[in-house]
Amino acid sequence: MLFSQDEDQQSADSYFKDGEFEKALIIYQKLYDQNANSSKYLFQLIKTQQQLEQYEIVRKTLLQKVERIKNPVYLIELGYNYQLMDSTQLAEKYYNEAILKVDENPSFAYMIASQFEDHSLLDNAITTYKKAAELNPEFNFNIQLARIYGEQGDIENMFSNYIDYIETKPDFINTAKRAFSDFVSENKDNENNLILKKLLLKKIQLQPDEYWYDLLSWLFNQEKEFDKAFTQEKALYKRNPESLSRIIELAVTTINEKQYSTAQEIFNYILENTQDIETKLIAHQFLLEIETTLATEKDYANIDKKYNALFNQYGKYEQTTGLQLAYGDFLAFNLKKPEEASNFIKQSLKLKLPAFQEATFKLKLGDILVFQEKFNEALIYYTQIQANLKNSTISQEARFKVAKTSYYKGDFDWAETQLKILKSSTSQLIANDALDLKLLISDNKYNDSLHVALKLYAKADLMAFQNKNDEAISLLDKILKEHKGESIEDQALFMQAQLFEIKKQYDKAIVNYQMIIANYKDDILADDAYYFLGELYNNILAEPEKAKGFYERIIFDHKDSIYFVEARKKYRMLRGDAIN
Repeated sequence: MLFSQDEDQQSADSYFKDGEFEKALIIYQKLYDQNANSSKYLFQLIKTQQQLEQYEIVRKTLLQKVERIKNPVYLIELGYNYQLMDSTQLAEKYYNEAILKVDENPSFAYMIASQFEDHSLLDNAITTYKKAAELNPEFNFNIQLARIYGEQGDIENMFSNYIDYIETKPDFINTAKRAFSDFVSENKDNENNLILKKLLLKKIQLQPDEYWYDLLSWLFNQEKEFDKAFTQEKALYKRNPESLSRIIELAVTTINEKQYSTAQEIFNYILENTQDIETKLIAHQFLLEIETTLATEKDYANIDKKYNALFNQYGKYEQTTGLQLAYGDFLAFNLKKPEEASNFIKQSLKLKLPAFQEATFKLKLGDILVFQEKFNEALIYYTQIQANLKNSTISQEARFKVAKTSYYKGDFDWAETQLKILKSSTSQLIANDALDLKLLISDNKYNDSLHVALKLYAKADLMAFQNKNDEAISLLDKILKEHKGESIEDQALFMQAQLFEIKKQYDKAIVNYQMIIANYKDDILADDAYYFLGELYNNILAEPEKAKGFYERIIFDHKDSIYFVEARKKYRMLRGDAIN
């Protein structure tokens, strides 16, 4: 019997969903007749009758229910049926009667408000919750009210109710952040951002609890106003100086967003406020890496002295492995002393390192050996990582470096073999890089049996890796002149544009990107060209209108692009949309 009813229910629901209301009505009527006390079947029957405009039948049924059963839900349903009959006054009469039931028992509020919400009678639901809260202050309807206000677009009241709820349940703060993220944006002048900021600042003035500083810091992070987020984090730290982890996390985020001066300020603050050696070393390392990023060659000698001063102070032991790894990279890729760098890293590998840390050093050593064009030795270290840490992300990274090294050597077949395996890498970044390199090889390997252009391109790619940017640009010029019209041309234009950007030759980069769009608009690099043009005009050249146009091209013409989500987000921000 129960199984039969379930089947009937599914059939009726399917008919209702498909708009076949007469068929649904027959089954719902049968189910209700068999279960006369079931409000579930009654409401399904009523919904179907209303779709068929059988309002009078519904009215009689509900009047009988209201007379017999003192359930406020039937009053709301009767009122809604009158509303469908355009009898507004009668509808309001029954709605008000339902709300008055809260006076008898405030706990009815959930049931009554929920029924109002089912019919999008949101103002009535708000009235119900507020009335119950006045009658019994122990009830808390902030979450329900916040959700309704959000549906109505009443953002200030939505924020206020979430904030009031956090005041009673501080653990709700991360859930609130997820809710807020749908309504705020990176644009600090967005009206919703300003509303939330005003409410939080008011809370801090009235009662400076930790969670208000936390939320304000989070908001400044969304706006990429990291200096202001830092101010809030300092206030939090002063109230609870047990851990600097939040401030370290903010500093790392700030580096990722290339706001280096703020990052330096934060890491210097960390140095001033910690006695923990490990934390000090992390701060020193990041400060030196930022200094290196911002430095010119004449600054390198001073940075080298700072590294060695730290090694003199803290030693070259297990506790300074992060600093040692960074210094090896600096020696090879900045000071251009790869031999010294590889020897330094080999010394570090003699320490008792955990398996993953050892793999990280071997990965770096492999990179330095590739820099020296000692490809076979590099391959040994990469292969050791794969053998020792199978199926890990670092193992997959090592496999990609095996493929890249083989490609630098001109061994394109072996590179392709490795790249095919990596297409299904658990790391999306590695999978994307592997796919890009595989397409580069496969698109160009078969057009020329001697692989002349592809070998030149791989050599230019290696030069770029070695920071020999001028030589790489010249070699790419050679490809563009001697192999014009071949499939490698758009790749050469793109790599050269990226190198022009590194050298701050933005006009030349723009020309290359435009050439890709003009001549290769249907090929795989067109969306890359649009995106990087958008980034140039948005972040470097301060021409947001031009940037908006390039982001727009990705949104409309390249919906499958890996840049689609970011391009849409940046386009909406430049357009001034209120939400993400």
